Amino acid sequence: MNESMGIVVSTFYRFAALPDFRSLREPLHEDLLRNDVRGTVLLAAEGINGTVAGSREGIDAVLGTIRADSRLRDLRTRESRSEENPFYRTRVKLKKEIVTMGEPDIDPRFMAGAYVSPERWNELIDDPEVLVLDTRNHYEVQIGSFENAVNPETDSFREFPEYVRKNLDPDKHRRIAMFCTGGIRCEKSTAWLKQQGFDEVYHLQGGILNYLESVPPEASRWRGECFVFDNRITVDHRLEPGSYDQCHACRMPISDEDKQSPHFEKGVSCPHCHDRQTIERAERFAERQRQVDIARERGEQHIGQDMDGLMRKRRQEKLRHKEAQRNNS
Repeated sequence: MNESMGIVVSTFYRFAALPDFRSLREPLHEDLLRNDVRGTVLLAAEGINGTVAGSREGIDAVLGTIRADSRLRDLRTRESRSEENPFYRTRVKLKKEIVTMGEPDIDPRFMAGAYVSPERWNELIDDPEVLVLDTRNHYEVQIGSFENAVNPETDSFREFPEYVRKNLDPDKHRRIAMFCTGGIRCEKSTAWLKQQGFDEVYHLQGGILNYLESVPPEASRWRGECFVFDNRITVDHRLEPGSYDQCHACRMPISDEDKQSPHFEKGVSCPHCHDRQTIERAERFAERQRQVDIARERGEQHIGQDMDGLMRKRRQEKLRHKEAQRNNS
């Protein structure tokens, strides 16, 4: 990880009983704004999940606030670096699940599969009797995955249980090793597999990001880049921004090869979405891209980014005003 890059990107989660999660939203949102930390945090009755970015001091302050709640003291975190903040906004959302699988009555705190450290992962997945299963969505798998891993070809994590029901058998698939980006999807999916009767289920501790940080490239079984859910799109084996861009119409990751396609039009369409565009949407996206290009030529930010920054400054000023009032009362 390149320590010289000034922005710290922190990915974290914790499954915990939070019946009062709604009341946690506003204080956490204020703390993120106060420390100029951007990104998205999800809160649900089952716990917390987020990816945020900011200065070293800002990230430490926010994580300290979260861990001050005894239920979240053992928050699992992973970090990488970026030259610029990969987020434009600061959001704290209330959800039914912190990672949506759609299967009730699963508690990963008590049922999840066995953790395997990055240092032991190669040995496990090299065993021919172990089924190596990528729990991520198909577009993530296409960018990079472990050698010989099975791609479930899902469009969303909600489809994963149906894949298992149709393709896996507890009597036939006795040893299963699973992995995902940061570990959270495996916490829930391995718990669900154990509930379905699969006994020997493992998952990569800390996910792909932990593996890339811990295992040197020359010993790695990872091939390609890793998709991340922020404006970096992908990271390489050094956890630095990768080579992929993003289609601003459908938000799918696109390669240099995709950009050579006749179906690619910057800001308007790509090979993934060209056949789903209506004339109205295409015209709207084309106008948006034209405004972005004009702003860039003038050395200005696009109005959308300007408004995000302006609103963030106003919220920070409002928070400082509130604190001043409390101190004076």
